[in-house]
Amino acid sequence: MESKTFDAGRAVKIFGFVLFAYLFLGFMVMPCLNTLTSIFRTRNAAGEIEPLAVIKFFLAGTMPLFVWNSLKLAVCLVITVNIVGISIVLLTEYFDIKGANLLRAGYMTTLIYSGVALVTGYQFLYDSNGMITTWLSEIFPLMNKQWFSGFNAVLFTMTFACTSNHALFLRNAIRSIDYNTVEAARNLGASPFKVLFKVVMPTLLPTLFSLTVMIFITGLCAMSAPTLLGYNSINPEIVRLAGSSAADESFPQARAALLSVILAAFTIILLSVLNHYERKGHYLSVSKTKAKLVKQKIQNKAWNIIAHAYAYILFVIYMTPVVMIILFSFQNYPAIRSKMLNFSDWTFVNYFGTQDYEYMTSRGRLRVRPDSISGVFSNSDTVGGIRLSFIMSAIAAALACVIVVVAVSYIFKNKKKLRALLTESCLLFPWLLPTILICYSYRIFFNREVWYVFGNNLYWRENVRFLIIMAYTVTKLPFALRMIKAAFYAIDDELEEAAKNLGASPVYTFFKVKLPIILPSVLAVFALNFNALFTEYDMSATFQSSYGKTYAMIIQNMTMEEGREGYNINASGRRCASTVFIMIVSGIILYLVYGLGSRDLGERLESRIKWRRRFARLVGKK
Repeated sequence: MESKTFDAGRAVKIFGFVLFAYLFLGFMVMPCLNTLTSIFRTRNAAGEIEPLAVIKFFLAGTMPLFVWNSLKLAVCLVITVNIVGISIVLLTEYFDIKGANLLRAGYMTTLIYSGVALVTGYQFLYDSNGMITTWLSEIFPLMNKQWFSGFNAVLFTMTFACTSNHALFLRNAIRSIDYNTVEAARNLGASPFKVLFKVVMPTLLPTLFSLTVMIFITGLCAMSAPTLLGYNSINPEIVRLAGSSAADESFPQARAALLSVILAAFTIILLSVLNHYERKGHYLSVSKTKAKLVKQKIQNKAWNIIAHAYAYILFVIYMTPVVMIILFSFQNYPAIRSKMLNFSDWTFVNYFGTQDYEYMTSRGRLRVRPDSISGVFSNSDTVGGIRLSFIMSAIAAALACVIVVVAVSYIFKNKKKLRALLTESCLLFPWLLPTILICYSYRIFFNREVWYVFGNNLYWRENVRFLIIMAYTVTKLPFALRMIKAAFYAIDDELEEAAKNLGASPVYTFFKVKLPIILPSVLAVFALNFNALFTEYDMSATFQSSYGKTYAMIIQNMTMEEGREGYNINASGRRCASTVFIMIVSGIILYLVYGLGSRDLGERLESRIKWRRRFARLVGKK
């Protein structure tokens, strides 16, 4: 009898398939199904299961208000974000506006700070005691100082926070316009604004449609701004109900599950519409020799002045929070508390070191609390939050990249086969669900001894960190798939065939031929995912555990606790310094991705030669 040899490659494939199926079922399907079925497993006062109890409560109670508030915010954001987003791109890329490069830099500041850091920055300026609100109330005594709260504050903040995608994607779309079509319309006597609305805007409609759908979903799933600014929308209510118990109110977990499913239904419908629209295909007939777009001058003097004024007003709105936060991060506690800049007394205590806190008691005695004022890197809470967020974000971003690279390699090997389609669909599955549903499902499903994870409670103590990492990873899989899959199309099939003819194994070919080609894209995906997760607030707030307090949660909590019983005395100063730190980290990552990372091979080699020459001259001088 012939002895059977062990097929290592087949064993690895089987192990990979089993592991992928285990993770997909356990961390995507089962938790979400548990959330869905929990709605219909509610027990009434008699202890009997009443499937429609939660739905009846929903229709009879105030729960529809949260859905209506989220829908209202989403609709209004579609209008305001598109107006501002389209205008900032046109002002910097289409019209000839003086100082366009400076304006562009200001408009893109939302790329380096977002989420809770951005919201707290706007609070610092516009809340009832904010610097700008105080200044305006002195000019207009009858002004309502509480204007920056609720719907108005959320809409104002998110309008300027959500134009990042316009600054990236719409900018690329408008730069790809063929100038020959614009010039032809101008030669036929069309005015600049007629060319804009009849020639330019129709070519941008596919991009604008995609951006509109994403804005609507962002408004529906808004978390940090409604939470911090006091607006009753779906996500903050889900988080509140998740932390409640049946002793406090009627079946809170089932109500949270119902709101999560409603949010998921809206998301699935909108993404299905977007996917159908993209599949239809939208093409523009252009000339064979494409001409670079030339900026259009606004000939009408009045309109030119209005456009410049509008551009710089937007610039001030975007830049004021950034500049003020940077300046106040170097101010002492009294200056920050009074929101008054003191240029004669700069300090680094908000970043490093400690100071004593001096205050007068009710009896007029001077008291001193030693080292009560501390900086970001001298405070155990903020240092712990930075460390935890850094580690979890790095692990999750790396896991998402590794899973997707292996999966996409498998998909390309099995093109036009059912198993490849199923693998891709599984990785895109989280894209159909709102983040809050995934995190809430994890919290409820794994908050007990679950047989699927060998009898462990993943929500217990330090285990919640593993749960957060899994949530981070799962939510970033669709984005990683779309970006890395596009990179695989750049691999020439002949390279792999040549390596195979030379006797190279599939594993050797992957690491020596494929991986070097896609590595820049993989690193870019890793960097962008890390950037988003490092300051992430929504997911960690949903888990709400003292063992899983991320950096964003620390920033938010320190503000709420400022001065309470002598605790967190310098919270506002640390918050400003924390925001500056986030800007620096995000800015470096974006530069590595869109600056150095966007260069082709020739540019990289040329840059390397230049640096070697400079180093040689520097050494020669010495």
